[in-house]
Amino acid sequence: MSQTVIRLVVGLGNPGAEYVDTRHNAGFWWVDALAHDLKCELRPETKFHGQAGKARSGDGEVWLLQPMTYMNRSGHAVAAIARFYKILPEEILVVHDELDLLPGESKLKQGGSHAGHNGLRDIQAMLGSPNFWRLRIGIGHPRTLGLNQPVADFVLHRPRQPEQPQIDDAIARTLNAWKWLSQGDFAKATMTINTKPKSKPTTADKSA
Repeated sequence: MSQTVIRLVVGLGNPGAEYVDTRHNAGFWWVDALAHDLKCELRPETKFHGQAGKARSGDGEVWLLQPMTYMNRSGHAVAAIARFYKILPEEILVVHDELDLLPGESKLKQGGSHAGHNGLRDIQAMLGSPNFWRLRIGIGHPRTLGLNQPVADFVLHRPRQPEQPQIDDAIARTLNAWKWLSQGDFAKATMTINTKPKSKPTTADKSA
């Protein structure tokens, strides 16, 4: 029996200049960074409803995809490319923003519920399966961060300082797990991704 490896990486977000720097586009940021590392150019692919590109990775190939359908219709793009290349749900990694994790935190898991995330909901419906992998990039929750702001408004705004550097650090750290994901070693990938970042010392700590 052949080992399962990731053949499709999907970053979730919304198209358009007004959304580029918003929290809901954390998945786009991650795929942009992976594309840079793999020297993969993302181009408009009408039949896949998004920006897509193919790269060599390890001993095989991987497709990278950013749906241009808006978040709540992400599944249309994912299902289109998965059907065309006969990619199974277990071979798909979806990278998305996560309200239940603080900025700087990340988690890798397979399957489970969509937990109210519109992008995951549509992907699960269009694939007819929840068994794809999810890389959750923490953006925090307005209540956790002490903000009196509706969730729908929160995710469509830019991260505050110092949240952006924390999210950027999480993206850089989790990209180190790609070598394991591309080889199908999900145990090592999980260990790399799920390890909580060490808190950086404050000015007071440094002077103590």
